[in-house]
Amino acid sequence: MKKVLTAFATGISGAVVLILVSGYGYVFKAIAMNLKKGPITPSIDDEEKFPSRPIANFRPAPWKKSRSYNTARLPQDVLKELRKTRASSLVVIRNNELVFEQYWKDHGSSSLMNSFSMAKGMLSILTGCAIDDGYLESEDQLISSVFPGYKDSTYGKFLTFRHLMTMQAGLDWKEEYHHPFAENSKQYFIDDLASQVFDIEVNKMPGQQYEYQSAAAQLLGLALRKVTGGSLAEYLSEKLWKPLGMEFPAKWSTDEKGVEKAFCCIHATARDFAKLGQLIMQQGNWNGRQLISEGFCKRLLAPTSANDAFCYTVWADDESAVKYRFFYGFLGQFIIMIPEREMVVVKTGFYNRLDVDKKQRPLQVKLMAEQLGAIF
Repeated sequence: MKKVLTAFATGISGAVVLILVSGYGYVFKAIAMNLKKGPITPSIDDEEKFPSRPIANFRPAPWKKSRSYNTARLPQDVLKELRKTRASSLVVIRNNELVFEQYWKDHGSSSLMNSFSMAKGMLSILTGCAIDDGYLESEDQLISSVFPGYKDSTYGKFLTFRHLMTMQAGLDWKEEYHHPFAENSKQYFIDDLASQVFDIEVNKMPGQQYEYQSAAAQLLGLALRKVTGGSLAEYLSEKLWKPLGMEFPAKWSTDEKGVEKAFCCIHATARDFAKLGQLIMQQGNWNGRQLISEGFCKRLLAPTSANDAFCYTVWADDESAVKYRFFYGFLGQFIIMIPEREMVVVKTGFYNRLDVDKKQRPLQVKLMAEQLGAIF
């Protein structure tokens, strides 16, 4: 028995050493962090797990409640889907008024919830702001103008801001969420995001093929930090959180060096997420003030030739009876914009097995766009 235990201990020690020297030491950080602070997998309630930068608000302006606020009953199909997918919030805005909201699992109107990849769409909005502010010439500006190292890359020298937003970057990166040694898992827990991103080769010609890659968003975030000369959280506060009169300050999770996880992890309330959808649906205009140029907003929502279900990190459906656009985050986070109904729907939740169509769009979004659009 002693020999068996010794062999077992030796095997465990060897495995630990192998994991460390292979660059997977973040796995131990993830285990320790999650055992101490909550679920062992990413969650919308990860606000306290990581360091973060504040996204300050100013003069909060809550949504005006409709006279019919919370009088409608949700369709049974929608209720069933929300229960199945462990929803934590549902907020519906119609004609710029709050017509419905409901929260589950100890969440409420002041709960900060993880955006996950909805943050990628917000990065695209900030890219438009950076163009408006003169930090960038256009979305077709080369990344090598910001990070000169890409000039020496066979394909990287052609990489633009547009390619990063449309997921046509051609990076040597496989999007994978289902095991702890995947690059996405490393990205979520790693101490130095920049070192990971700059280690990734551009191994295909940018602009030729759609391939969803979270590393593209992180590179975009690093480039925006460089051109604006400040943090993404500060820029988001200045350009959106304060002008929109968000009800609550938000948080943007960072690595240990204070660099925002640009691919995800803006923690905000469902009501405040809804304001972002309303702003884009209004072509960047808020109370008579143009916060983002109308032209950029139109390009932001225009599907690409490589994938007609994808715009500037915002998803699209023009084939359904009700046409809509939506921000989409891991575990079922959505900001759904339905222009013909003057409606914005925000749904957050905890479910990672959503049914999708052939273009990888969650069927839940279609269900809510059609059924909620019919009753509100």
